[in-house]
Amino acid sequence: MAARREVKTKEPSPESSPVLIVTGASRGIGAATAILAARRGFAVCVNYLRERQKAAEVVRSIQKENGRALAVQADISSEPDVVRLFETVDRELGHLSSLVNNAATIERQTRLDTMDAARLSRTFATNVVGAFLCSREAVRRMSTRRGGKGGAIVNVSSGAARAGSPGEYIDYAASKGAIDTLTIGLAKEVAEEGIRVNAVRPGFIYTDLHAKAGEPTRVDRVKTSVPMQRGGQPGEVAAAILWLLSNEASYVTGAILDVTGGR
Repeated sequence: MAARREVKTKEPSPESSPVLIVTGASRGIGAATAILAARRGFAVCVNYLRERQKAAEVVRSIQKENGRALAVQADISSEPDVVRLFETVDRELGHLSSLVNNAATIERQTRLDTMDAARLSRTFATNVVGAFLCSREAVRRMSTRRGGKGGAIVNVSSGAARAGSPGEYIDYAASKGAIDTLTIGLAKEVAEEGIRVNAVRPGFIYTDLHAKAGEPTRVDRVKTSVPMQRGGQPGEVAAAILWLLSNEASYVTGAILDVTGGR
């Protein structure tokens, strides 16, 4: 995919603040995470695939509060795009300290017996391969074994990984199950290298992901199955992510934090 022009707030001052990449940050949980992270002092890379204007709006929101931000287009299922994304952050924002693997795709609700290989490939390329590639690049920069200063990775999983989403999108659910396994395995792999790896597992959250799956009002339909009797907001997931990135979670790695209203 051809590179698009990056949108940034201002020339960054090197090493003035911790640097965070949030993939899929033009909307929903990703946008909420980017904005909250900037408020907590991070210089933020707002990664996006197609929604350039929305990514620019997130950057402007950060700028209005005197934060540092950079919007970079990259398809995380593409290895060259991922490498370019991280190299852009190296050059424009400085040394990477944190990564949030949030970007994901979903397709219309259906049963497995109607799915084809192309759909499965699209889902796993973004949701699984993309998270692996981004994590690889982050480890290469953060690992003390490679001369880095350590850091934190938070993966965005889904309650679907536990529930399986039968009759809706078991392919998406399975891809998020892979994210849970990535979290546990990578956390153990790099624990001695100064890198913490954790995940949040959101439940029914009000985002436009449900519209992409063909049911925009899905959260309202299913919220009575949640003990708290409501759907969640992107900001509530973002707060959990920022805690896992923070020093308050300094002894937490390999954990999967459910943000599901008790479901």
